[in-house]
Amino acid sequence: MDKQQRELCKQKAAKMALDFIQVGCVLGVGTGSTTRYFMDELPRLKGKIEACVSSSSETTRYLKTLGFQVVDLNSVSGLDLYVDGADEVDPDKNLIKGGGAALTFEKILAVNAKNFVCIVDEQKCVPHLGRFPLPIEVLPMARSYVARQVLRLTRGQPLLRPNLITDSGNIILDILGAQLDDPLHLESVLKALPGVIEVGLFAHRRPDHLLIGRQD
Repeated sequence: MDKQQRELCKQKAAKMALDFIQVGCVLGVGTGSTTRYFMDELPRLKGKIEACVSSSSETTRYLKTLGFQVVDLNSVSGLDLYVDGADEVDPDKNLIKGGGAALTFEKILAVNAKNFVCIVDEQKCVPHLGRFPLPIEVLPMARSYVARQVLRLTRGQPLLRPNLITDSGNIILDILGAQLDDPLHLESVLKALPGVIEVGLFAHRRPDHLLIGRQD
């Protein structure tokens, strides 16, 4: 699949997600290229959307340019719908997210949503997670400790993502070649490490619906 075909697949998945927006919707919006296509379609449904809650400063800026009100999560009782992409998804709808460094805010929105819809192109679908490096958001002072523990627990190689500070002021370790045979257990174990803010495994909160854009 060439780049143009892949972008068309992303657009297909993004457009399918519009069907989940109901009148009065408090909408959570993720971060990434597929989610950007979803946002491009939102203005024609503006009358149905009461407010938006964003997963990143990048998404906030773009939603505001489209004329949407972006509110703090604390000002609403929850989200009716959360729409976001993923870097990888397995047959059980376990996800790897965090390629855009927004994994912490993305997971917070996902767990606050009544309905979590994940939109991907077909190349994001894999038989087993782990081809894409697993992102972990870490307090800067805990970088070396967490890297050592991650190496022990996953046998993957932790690499500091260069020239990046997250919206919450932390760093990202990308784990290459991690063993992710039990995503649910590993998410809990990694999250329990002191200094880990969030893990890019979405196994405890998997999407309610997975929309896959395919060439056909």
